[in-house]
Amino acid sequence: MRKTGFPTMTLFEILLLAGAGIAAGLLNAVAGGGTFLSLPTLIYIGVPPVSANATATLTALPGYISSAWGFRHDMQREGVLALWAIAGVGIAGSVLGALLLIITPGDTFLWVVPWLLLLATVMFAFGPALLRAIQKRGAGSAGIGVSVAAILAVSIYGGYFNGGLGIMLLATFGFIGYSNLHGMNGLKNVLSAVVSLVSAITFIAAGLIAWEPAFVMAISATVGGYLGAIVSRRIVRTDLLRHFVTAIGLIMAAVFFLR
Repeated sequence: MRKTGFPTMTLFEILLLAGAGIAAGLLNAVAGGGTFLSLPTLIYIGVPPVSANATATLTALPGYISSAWGFRHDMQREGVLALWAIAGVGIAGSVLGALLLIITPGDTFLWVVPWLLLLATVMFAFGPALLRAIQKRGAGSAGIGVSVAAILAVSIYGGYFNGGLGIMLLATFGFIGYSNLHGMNGLKNVLSAVVSLVSAITFIAAGLIAWEPAFVMAISATVGGYLGAIVSRRIVRTDLLRHFVTAIGLIMAAVFFLR
């Protein structure tokens, strides 16, 4: 079990975490990509990389749950897998991903982080276009084996690294036969919540959560998510916001590549 005790934070660190949490909550509610801010901030204040990733996953959970509740009436079965089956595969994948993170040495994860950030940024930037291409193709539902493999793969990714999970799930649902975007968004949030919850429980059991930073960031992210729900109704040019988040992701990836 790793030691994750965290010394008393300074006022600057508390304010930095609170600001990053609010911004991450806003981004997740409006466009996604909040992990691009929360993870680097946690690492910057001294949380070990693996613990920072686990803590960022935990702090994203409240936003996923509230978003899932908002889409509760939109979800319906479209592919060959029932909703309970998708959730079951998601649970299995998230456990595998979380266990993989637990056994990853801190130095190794720090080497992997910029690549994961770059992958998540690329998916965030081109995910909507990929989703439209998949839906335009109209190839119908994928088979059970392909559907299970696709959900399992993205759930393992989500259990290991939460960044970009939402857009990857949307692309996966489009690939396996979903076409109702509202339903896909609802299922995306439910599965994101499931993956994050199972991963967080695994991380807590392994002693990976930095609780003081997590407490500050979780509260501020919840506030940011609530504000984001209000702001999102007034934003007309969401494409500009997506470009902004993409730029943040690229900058953060570059910073970690240069470390």
